[in-house]
Amino acid sequence: MEVKEVLEKVRNQELSIQEAQEYLKSLPYEDMGFAKLDHHRKLRSGFGEVIYCAGKTKEQVARIFQAMADKETDVLGTRASREQFEAVRELLPDVEYFEMGRILWVRRNKKEPEGMVAVCTGGTSDMPVAEEAALTAEFFGARVERIYDVGVAGIHRLLDQTEKLRKANCILAIAGMEGALATVTAGLVDRPVIAVPTSVGYGASFGGLSALLTMLNSCAEGLAVVNIDNGFGAGYLGAQINRLALRGGTGENR
Repeated sequence: MEVKEVLEKVRNQELSIQEAQEYLKSLPYEDMGFAKLDHHRKLRSGFGEVIYCAGKTKEQVARIFQAMADKETDVLGTRASREQFEAVRELLPDVEYFEMGRILWVRRNKKEPEGMVAVCTGGTSDMPVAEEAALTAEFFGARVERIYDVGVAGIHRLLDQTEKLRKANCILAIAGMEGALATVTAGLVDRPVIAVPTSVGYGASFGGLSALLTMLNSCAEGLAVVNIDNGFGAGYLGAQINRLALRGGTGENR
């Protein structure tokens, strides 16, 4: 339950003051020894805390997921392995795993997706990062349109999608190699574009540094850049922009 729901239940006499106190005692954070869970994150920023699974043991990930799910909130984990998924599933059978995007989630408060975030890739090899971004945006309530393999080496593929891109509240342009997709996309639309450089490419791409520098040095307006392979950061920001567009009534998709 969220804090607002707890207070409403107390007001409606569905929950005693003692029960509410017991529920709230772990707020604003819960100290698990190896981790401190920020249960107030959603109250402050609108979206709950997300678990970065890489570098954690499968037991740690499982315990964190269970502690957060016990609060009856949806839980998202990024950069998760199948081994971590199996450990979480032993405690939470309704957990889902998306191997390409390495996303792990428990969704119990499913809502109809709103608005639209377009997720584009230069090539098929960029899809793991794109799926991390797309799934993150979906988790936080956005409707996602996937437009994959529209790199500028065959620019007609991208131009064919112009009408669809212009209906989105936000566009994520995900590309490795030289990373030109973001600049070209931003030049076609009047919507914010989030550029995501990927580590896809041969030696001189320097693990995504070449694409990152191209995107940072772009001459196109309305373009922001996240870190190399940071699909989560792009998906999160895209969901925020989508939500603001819907609130302001300015989005094409309401």
